[in-house]
This record gives sequence, C-alpha cells and structure tokens, in this order.
Amino acid sequence: MPVFDKPMIYYPLSTLMLAGIREVLVISGPDDASAVRGLLGDGDVVGMRIEHAVQPRPDGVPQAFVIGADFVGDAKVALALGDNVLHGPGADAALAAHTDVDGALVLASRVSNPGDYGVVAFDRDGHVLSIEEKPRHPRSDFAVPGLYFYDNGVLDIAASIRPGVRGRSEITAVNEVYRRLGRLHVNVLGPETAWLDTGGFESLAVAAEFVRTVEVRQGHKVGCIEEIAWRRGWIDDDRLLDRAQQLRSSRYGQYLSLLAGQRHP
Repeated sequence: MPVFDKPMIYYPLSTLMLAGIREVLVISGPDDASAVRGLLGDGDVVGMRIEHAVQPRPDGVPQAFVIGADFVGDAKVALALGDNVLHGPGADAALAAHTDVDGALVLASRVSNPGDYGVVAFDRDGHVLSIEEKPRHPRSDFAVPGLYFYDNGVLDIAASIRPGVRGRSEITAVNEVYRRLGRLHVNVLGPETAWLDTGGFESLAVAAEFVRTVEVRQGHKVGCIEEIAWRRGWIDDDRLLDRAQQLRSSRYGQYLSLLAGQRHP
C-alpha cells in the first residue's frame, strides 16, 4: 500500500531506524507476508537485520510479543504499528532517547478525535491518570500513536492479556498493566511533530498529501529508508548508488542517485 511515493511500511520502519534500531521483526498477515518479504528482504540493502513472521489471525497487537518472543530474547524492545507516520525536526535524537526505557514509554499527541484511539490523561504534574482504548467519553484529547517502547517484562505481560470486547487483545491493556505498576511513562509530542494514522481511506489520503507537500516544498523525502541508512553510516556510497540503479526508472531512485557525495546535516 503506497503513501504518496513509497510503501506505507517504509514510514514506521524509518521511525525505528531514526531511533537507532537495526534489528527488526516484521509481522504480517498471511495474505501480505510474501509481498512484504519480497519488498524488504533480510534488510541487508539498508544495513539492517530484518526477519519476518506471520500473524495467522488479527488477534490483537500484543500478540506481536508472543510471536516475536524468541526474536526479542532478553532485550528491550520497540513496537511500531505498520500504519503510522511520524515526522518532525529532531525526531532522531528524541526517538533514540527512548530505547533504554525502564518500564514502558508511549507517546501522546493532541488530536481532535481522541475517541478513535487509545487515550491517555495526566494530572497537572504530568503523571498518568488513565489510559483507555477508544473511550466513548475521553478524559483528554491526547491520543497514543502506534509507537511503543518497553523493557523485557512486556513479553510476560503481553502473553497474559486476554481478548477484550472487540474479540482481540489490545495494546492499551498492556500499557494499563504498566500504569498500575507505576512504570508507564509518556512523552508528549510537540506541535512541530506530525503524527498521521493511515488506517482509513480518508486518513490515508491526508497522509499522502502531507508527504507530498513536505517533499515538494523542502526537497527531501519523508521515510526514505536508504537515505537514513546512508546518513547513519549503515551503508556506504557504493551501496546507495547500487540501490539507486535498481530504482533508476522512478523519481525515488533518481533522488537516491543525487544523494551520494552531497552529505549535509
């Protein structure tokens, strides 16, 4: 599924890359697994280790930690939903600071329709009062984007979560366990950081137009995984140019070909 000029999955993958994460397990549904594997391969093209797994049924986001338990091992872990776009200045430094979390850390973004998402409410001192999934009467207008950071305890917590009223387990239930333990942390995104959910037709169109506007106006691409890998030194000029040659018939490939030798902040 494209969002403007690149596959949707490039955006959450680029977010993880900006956080300095180079080992990723991509979990897809049975109908999409082959196409996703063909698109991303083993990650070598961007200097990463990418493995693939299948979620047989849409039983909920926490199941990712059950499916990926062996991949995670005893490490801390981040989870990015495949339909989220995050973009803003300084995102790389801010995201990298979250990877060594003690407990759980979620983001919060002010939205006009919080009831469509997980909603977090705070007291005046910034302490988390509640976190609820799609509440009918939201206690705040801060929604939780689909990017989460956890310590290794999330593996046991996720395995214990039972299906909710929608017939599947909810990631909000995992975050609620951390809240009750006093170990849920929230980082509020400022207005300079855009969060777009591409889970519906209208929001998908909005995200595509946002990406197009940024790229046309600023001259750089949003969610370009090859560029991120190159600027971080995960791949060199030759590998970037090889990738550009593979995609030379597209504007995306032409953009990559212009990058080598043009390093700048």
